[in-house]
Amino acid sequence: MATRCANCPIRKLPLFKPMSEREVAFMERFKIGEMSVQSGTPLLSEGSTSPQLFTALSGFGLRYKLLPNGKKQVLSFVLPGDLIGLQAGVMGQMTHSVEATTHMTLCVFNRSELWSLFRNHAERAFDVTWIAASEERFLGEALATIGQKSATESVAWAFARLYRRLEAINMRNGITVPMPYTQQNLADALGLSLVHTNKTLARLREQQLATWSEGRLSIPDIEALEEIGLVEEKPSLRPLL
Repeated sequence: MATRCANCPIRKLPLFKPMSEREVAFMERFKIGEMSVQSGTPLLSEGSTSPQLFTALSGFGLRYKLLPNGKKQVLSFVLPGDLIGLQAGVMGQMTHSVEATTHMTLCVFNRSELWSLFRNHAERAFDVTWIAASEERFLGEALATIGQKSATESVAWAFARLYRRLEAINMRNGITVPMPYTQQNLADALGLSLVHTNKTLARLREQQLATWSEGRLSIPDIEALEEIGLVEEKPSLRPLL
């Protein structure tokens, strides 16, 4: 059975803004169901249109752009609570692709109701705008990382940002969070070669700053890693759609 928004397991996590009863009632009308997909399933493809929007209820995914030479530029990692498909919902089609990295459960929303949201629910409409602005800010930060930081600074930045986000949704266990991606995914996100990425990971491990093994990322001193990665911002309270 689909999870009712009133009983959403991630709605009350520390990362997300509280929702009023009116907002919850609207979301229950906006949501049309849930979808479960396996690892490797394409959720949205570049150039495609979609009648639906999604929120990741559980599981991990990957946003990426496939280049004409066959190389992949990872744009961001999809984590629980992320909205997927807003670009197609507003612009008519996707300019990047989204794929499940693990088994995922997705809340499904009817794209046509997006206009009703902007017409009749100003608070929720502002939340959608905030999400779009936040993604733009993140991409700017990522571009600066790729263009201006060393490999060690870049990997430290990526690890620290992911760690803090997962910590904020109660996925930290001791000093460890799930990290079900590959070194190639990380290399594609940071514009590094796989060899350079591997050497950088080994350096961070030797310095006891970060260890990534078997889908788990361990960071003994997150503040030290943030300093190396030149991380200036912590995760802020964000809306959940």
